[in-house]
Amino acid sequence: MCGGFTCSKNALIALNILYVLVGFLLIGVGVYSRAASIVTNLPIIGGILVCGVILILISVLGLIGANKHHQVMLFFYMIILFLLFLVQFSIACSCLAVSSDRQQQFAKQGWSLAPIELKKEVQDKFLCCGFNASTPMDGGGDGDNGSHPSCRQVNQVCCPATSPTDCQCPPCSVKLENNIDYAFRLTGSIGLFFSFTEFAGVWLTVKYRNQKDPRCNPSAFL
Repeated sequence: MCGGFTCSKNALIALNILYVLVGFLLIGVGVYSRAASIVTNLPIIGGILVCGVILILISVLGLIGANKHHQVMLFFYMIILFLLFLVQFSIACSCLAVSSDRQQQFAKQGWSLAPIELKKEVQDKFLCCGFNASTPMDGGGDGDNGSHPSCRQVNQVCCPATSPTDCQCPPCSVKLENNIDYAFRLTGSIGLFFSFTEFAGVWLTVKYRNQKDPRCNPSAFL
């Protein structure tokens, strides 16, 4: 009968195997999102990455505790998993709640600190020039006293031969903000969705701890 000791044990083992896969998924999403933001480091997304690592580690504890019906292991597993749920839920909500102004600040700060080579890579990838419209973009040499790469090559791609002489690529700020927004939405959505599975794991662990192992002496049950 589902709901008995064996069913709860198998369900908890299966759930912890799922947590291992979810942990790797969170790590992958965190790494991808940090790479997608290109020029800036997003510490909130790094929090989801850390949650993925902790989830993998705690899943091992859960697998051992569930297999042995070890009361102490299951207790600490339940407490840590609940704390992880609170942290991951908070980080995911923070990712989804980041405003467009804050995203623009991240993009601007990242661009200002990025080396010339990385800025050139961004311009070549997104076919853009400079950070915003106020950035000097003469299509020739470096603008802003060498703090920005040349736009000459990328402007040749953006502007056909028949274009006006003042034609130039759009600024990179919009592209960067879109990438940062996508990174936050992706990380926040996945982190929020799987955080509820952790709450389900806490509930199942409480239930499983309070069940008696029919193979053991009932008087040995704690």
